[in-house]
This record gives sequence, structure tokens and C-alpha cells, in this order.
Amino acid sequence: MSTPMIENNTTSTIIEKTVFPILFALSFSHLLNDTIQSLIPAIYPIIKTSYGLSFSQIGLITLTFQLAASLLQPFVGLYTDKKPQPYSLAVGMGFTLIGLVALSQSTHFYTMLISVCFIGIGSSIFHPEASRMAHAASGGKRGLAQSVFQLGGNAGSSLGPLLAAWIIVPYGQFSVIWFSVIALLAIIILSYVGNWYKGFVIAKNKNKVAIQSVVNQFSKKKVIFAISILLLLIFSKYFYMASLTSYFTFYLIDKFHVSVQTSQIYLFIFLFSVAAGTLLGGPIGDKFGRKYVIWASILGTAPFALLLPHANLFWVGVLIVPIGMILASAFSAILVYAQELIPGKVGLVAGLFFGFAFGMGGIGSALLGKLADAKGIEYVFSICAFLPLIGLITGFLPNIEAKKK
Repeated sequence: MSTPMIENNTTSTIIEKTVFPILFALSFSHLLNDTIQSLIPAIYPIIKTSYGLSFSQIGLITLTFQLAASLLQPFVGLYTDKKPQPYSLAVGMGFTLIGLVALSQSTHFYTMLISVCFIGIGSSIFHPEASRMAHAASGGKRGLAQSVFQLGGNAGSSLGPLLAAWIIVPYGQFSVIWFSVIALLAIIILSYVGNWYKGFVIAKNKNKVAIQSVVNQFSKKKVIFAISILLLLIFSKYFYMASLTSYFTFYLIDKFHVSVQTSQIYLFIFLFSVAAGTLLGGPIGDKFGRKYVIWASILGTAPFALLLPHANLFWVGVLIVPIGMILASAFSAILVYAQELIPGKVGLVAGLFFGFAFGMGGIGSALLGKLADAKGIEYVFSICAFLPLIGLITGFLPNIEAKKK
């Protein structure tokens, strides 16, 4: 079986150090960015009641946001691989700020679509370039760097429902505008990160030093096959995630007759579990191999997912914790594995996988909304419970990494 090798494009000795202040700044910015994004599904119960929206329309709002957040990402990544843009993160957050303010003022379905589209564009600029900067600051610990970066995003996603329960539910849709302060804070932090990255790029070009990367010896056909498997695993993960992030509150309200605020607390528990599990995948993958992390993460969710539709309210609260924690560890491992399959294209790969993840989440939300209108929300959760079984195909991935001692 082919094994990877380390290639250095220069004879110069490179001593890489992990730049933790930049990683933490990126992670915190990711938290702020995804806190804003998570407000979108968090206010669904409010706008559904206020404007008489159907599940299909709720799904279309998610689809619009996710498509805007996904379609541009590979192109942003491809462009910045060739021409790094240190201040693009701050610019992207500016789009998010515009969308956030517009969403707080929206009184019609179509203006809501336009608002979430702006937030999605901001996200499409943020994720691939932020992932590239995390890679640059990793000091060779790529899995750890991506996990720290992802931790911020998942922590931010978990805060949305909690903030919605505390602020938006009591004070209404207009209170969304208060979160513009978060976007402004993110712009300030990302400008600081941009200054560091500008210096990093200048120093790299001046010294003509290329940072070491893992290069594999697999054929183009095998690389395409492996990427296809990874994308199918992303499909499985994010379709299932869409059922929970977009419709879990409705499921709880419909089946157990809980209040909107109580349902938001349960959603927060799930999303906080996702955040807690995020940090595991990267470091474990660095040490033992990413393929095993991917396998355990996707397939390991299956037993709990299959039990969830048959559980009472207490056990639902218990089951969503391991579901969130186990499922969360997959993405960092998948992303770094793919970046090692296609070396030298960090931004492109990040854009492709973040974009595909957002796209699958959006398409999944729209299709599941249609299904919920036709068959009921409980039926949706019964069907989605089987999605993690797709993790079985991880066994077909090549062993790209040398065995870690």
C-alpha cells in the first residue's frame, strides 16, 4: 500500500511553531460568526407563528442561507490559494452585519430570504480563508488547529438557541439587531488577524520558503474516489444535522408539547454537545490517524440516532449528548484528510468541504421541510435516524497516513 512522504520545496530548514494567539483569535471569531448564523434557525418558531410560514418556507429560508454560504466557498478558496487576502475575513463579516440588520427589520418572507443571503455570503468568505489562516498558524499540528478553529464555530452555534430563548423570544424579532455588536467585535478581531497574516505572507514570499506539507503517492483516480467518499460522509453528517438544527425544536413541541423556550434549551444542549466533541477529532487524528476518527465519528453516532425517535423526553435529552459529541469529531478529521490528499490547495479544499457541508445542510433542510409538511415531523426523525449508517463506507478510504508511534 502506498504511504505518504514529506516533501520540502526548499533546502532551508523550517522550524514551525503553533501560533496559539492567532488560533484562539480565529476560534473566537468563528464563535461570533456562527453565533450570528445560529440565530437564523433559532428564530424559526417565532417567525413561523408570526408570519404563518409553512415548514416548506422554513426549509427555503435555510436553503437560501446555506446555498449563499456554500456556492462561493470553493471559488473563494481557489482564488486565495493563488492570491491570499489578509483582510477578506473582516470584509466578509461586513456582509454578515448587513444581513443581520436587514433580518431584524424583515416583515415579509422574501426580505427574509435576501437577509439570510447576505449572512450566507459573509460566511462563504469567512470559512475557507479562516481555515487557511488556521493552517498557517498550526505549526504542523493541522488536526489540532482545525479542531480549535471548529470548536469556536460549534460553540457559537450552540449559543444561538440559548440567546434566542433569553432575548429574541421575550423581546421579539427586532432584538436580532442587538447582535450587530457581535459582528462589529468580530470585524475588529479579524482586522488584527489580517495584520498577522499579511506579515506571514510577506515573510514567506521574501524568504521563498514553502511550509512543509504531506504529499501522497496515490493516483488521481484514487484521490477522486477518496474525495467522493468523504463528500458522501459529509452528506450523511449534515443531512442528519439539518434534521436536528432546523426541526428539533418543532419535534419536541409537536411530540412532547413543550414550550418554545424549553425546546430552545434542548437544542442548546445538543449544540453544546457538538461544541464539546469538536476538540476531540483533530488531536486524536494527529496521533492515531484520521481515517479511524472519521469511521468512529459517523458510524458511532448510529446506535444513539436509531434510538432517538423511540425515546421519551428524558431519554431524548440524554441521547442528544453522545449524538452531538461523537458526530462533531468528524469534520476536522475529514477536512485535514482531504487537504493531505490534495496538498498545496488548502483554501480550495476548505472551500469545497465547508461549501458542500453548508449546501447539504440547506438542501437537507428544504427537503426535510417538504417531508415534514407531507408526512409529519416525527416521520422525518424516524427516517433520518438511519443516515449515520452511511459511515460504513469509511472502510474504503485509503490509509493516507504513516502509522503513528
